[in-house]
Amino acid sequence: MTQGGAARRTVLGAAVLAAGGAVAGLPAGTAAASEADRGDRGDRGHRELPVPTVIGHRGASGYRPEHTIGSYQLALDLGADVIEQDLVPTRDGHLVCRHENEIGGTTDVADHPGFAARRTTKSVDGVSVTGWFTEDFTLAELKTLRAKERIPAIRGRNTLYDGRWAVPTFEEVLRWADREGKRRGRRVWLHAETKHPSYFRSLGLGLEEPLAKLLRRYGRDGRNAAIFLQSFEPSSVQRLSRLVSAPRVVLLSAANTRPWDFELAKDPRTVADLVKPEGLKWIAGFAQGIGPTMDLILPRDASGRLGAPTTLVADAHARGLLLHPYTARNENGFLPAEYREGTDPAAYGDAFGAFRRYFEQGIDGIFTDNPDTGLLAAEDFRPGRPPVNR
Repeated sequence: MTQGGAARRTVLGAAVLAAGGAVAGLPAGTAAASEADRGDRGDRGHRELPVPTVIGHRGASGYRPEHTIGSYQLALDLGADVIEQDLVPTRDGHLVCRHENEIGGTTDVADHPGFAARRTTKSVDGVSVTGWFTEDFTLAELKTLRAKERIPAIRGRNTLYDGRWAVPTFEEVLRWADREGKRRGRRVWLHAETKHPSYFRSLGLGLEEPLAKLLRRYGRDGRNAAIFLQSFEPSSVQRLSRLVSAPRVVLLSAANTRPWDFELAKDPRTVADLVKPEGLKWIAGFAQGIGPTMDLILPRDASGRLGAPTTLVADAHARGLLLHPYTARNENGFLPAEYREGTDPAAYGDAFGAFRRYFEQGIDGIFTDNPDTGLLAAEDFRPGRPPVNR
C-alpha cells in the first residue's frame, strides 16, 4: 500500500491455514463471463458493500505472510468485505502479487544459490534498492520460490507459515475469487493496486494493459464489477479509466510528497494540492474514490498522538468521492500514541479505540491488517449509526 521503493515500505505481515496449498489446480478462467457476473445489469456496484467497508490489507497480513493465497483466504474467512492485491510484473509479463518488486524480504530467494547473481541495486521511483526483483525472473522461476513473513521481529508467529505458499499470480487470485464467490453465493471483492507503473512502463512492462486484459477475461471490467483499481500514480488510474470501467481509487501518501509520475512530468503539485477542493475535483474526473494515508484525515502531533481532523472527508464527499484510508493495525508500533499499551511494539494496544476514532470521521472504508478486529469495530458504525463527521 505505501508509496515508493522498498526503503519506504510500511512494515507489516499477513494470515491462513484454511487455504491449502498451491493454486495451480484451480479451474480455468471464466473467459465468457455472464453479464450478471460483470455487474452490468442492475447490480449496485460498490454500494452493495457495507459502510464502513473493511478491506483486508494484503489479505489478513496480521496473521499470515502477506500476499499469499493463505493470507487472502483467511481475510475472506474472517469476513473481510474486500481483499487487496499489489501487482508487479515478471520478466515475461505476468502480473504477480507482491507489495514490492524487490522480493528479498518476502520470499526465500536468498536461499537459492542459482539466483545469487541476480542480486543487484536499482533505482525505483528515485530510491536506491538492493535485492532481487520480480522483473528479473520469469514466472516459472518465481514459482520455485516460497513466501515468508516480512517483519518477523514484529510478527514472529507468522513465521510458522514461512514456505507454505508460493507467490500467486493475479490470474490465480481471480480464479480463487470466482471459486470462492460461487461457493459462498456472493461476489468476492478485490482491491488491486498497480505498483510503480511509470517505472515498469519504462522497462517495457506496462501494468495497465495486461491488467485490463485479465479483468475483461474474468468479467471484472464493468462499472459495477466487484473490484477497485488503485494506484499512487494518478496517470495510471487515468490510463485504466480508458481501458475498463471498473471503479478506481487514487492513493495519496504524505502531504509533502509528489506522486512519482508528477516528478517525471515536472508537475509541481504535491499531495497537499490534491487534497484541496480543486485537486479533489480533478481526481473526481477519472476516479470514484481516494485512498489517503490516515494522517491526511487525522494528523499526528510530534508525540504521535492524533490531532484535530482535517476537512478531507467532507471535501471528498462533496466531490462524490469515497474514502478508503490506510492502514489500521493492532500492534503498538503502528498505533497512535494514546492507544498504545505498554512498551512492546509487537504487543497489541487499544486497537478498538483507534478504529473507533477512525470510523467517527465518516470514512467509507479502511485498509487493515486485522480484518476481524476491523469488522467488530465497524459494527457500531453500520446502518442506524450515522458517522459524526459527514
